[in-house]
Amino acid sequence: QVQLVESGGGLVPPGGSLRLSCAASGFTFNIYTMGWYRQAPGKQRELVATITSGGRLITYLDSVKGRFTISRDNAKNTVYLQMNSLKPEDTAVYYCKPNYDSWSYWGQGTQVTVSS
Repeated sequence: QVQLVESGGGLVPPGGSLRLSCAASGFTFNIYTMGWYRQAPGKQRELVATITSGGRLITYLDSVKGRFTISRDNAKNTVYLQMNSLKPEDTAVYYCKPNYDSWSYWGQGTQVTVSS
């Protein structure tokens, strides 16, 4: 069955870094554009970054440009999010999934907390 397992979150001080991973299984990972999403308490879920199947086209939420880097390893069915210069407003649960509105399955997410 389809699985999306996010990991790598944690508690970091402002200015710190984290690398999130998302291991996918149960579908043909290497044909899908993948996205990282986040949801902060009391806010709607938002799209943070996307990467096309071959990794050539990448997009970012304006507020994370220059700080976050999305990448993928199709041999490992894994997508990553390198997060640098973290800010308190980056605090959220982070999720990955194929970037299609019709894709309804979500993993459990990984909590990122930026606080001193």
